[in-house]
Amino acid sequence: MILINLLPHREAARKRRREHFYASLAGAAVVGLLASGGIYGWYAAQIADQQARNGVLQAEIQRLEVQIKDIANLQKEIAGLRARQQAVEDLQADRNMPVHLLNELVRQLPDGVYLTSVRQENQIVSIAGTAQSNERVSELLRNLGNNSPWLTRPDLVEIVASTTAVSAREQRRVANFNIKVRVLRASEVQPPAAAGANPAAAKT
Repeated sequence: MILINLLPHREAARKRRREHFYASLAGAAVVGLLASGGIYGWYAAQIADQQARNGVLQAEIQRLEVQIKDIANLQKEIAGLRARQQAVEDLQADRNMPVHLLNELVRQLPDGVYLTSVRQENQIVSIAGTAQSNERVSELLRNLGNNSPWLTRPDLVEIVASTTAVSAREQRRVANFNIKVRVLRASEVQPPAAAGANPAAAKT
């Protein structure tokens, strides 16, 4: 007996393929949504973690900025204390400066030179006087520059020839001079070299 299928089998096959396609499409969409959700969640977790790290870093930066300001203030206070300490030390050192200055002027003043004024401004001393000749002034400059540990860098500002009355009938030519010299503080004075101070060591 021969069986003949009179149903529209092609339409049924197409319908099954359409249903299969739609099911596959829906499955792909669900898988895509799940994958997108997973990726989005992973990135959101990474962003949240990085934001938490940034918050910690910002807090540490603020704490370090406060510490840096404190350190800067401490450095300013230390600099101020050092400046005051240096000022006190300079005052203590300068207390004996006039004594050393007058002592050195007496020691280095050659014969035939007379001082008329000595004026000090900070560490610069202006010396005015009268000498019997220009050679005496040159000798005074050499003494101030080479023989004194407390005086340095003598500078001849002016020298003027003039005459002075020795008696009612006699006049003598003299040289009026003006010299500037720098007086050193105690901290700047170099101690003399201790050459030959230890004979036993020199023998060995």
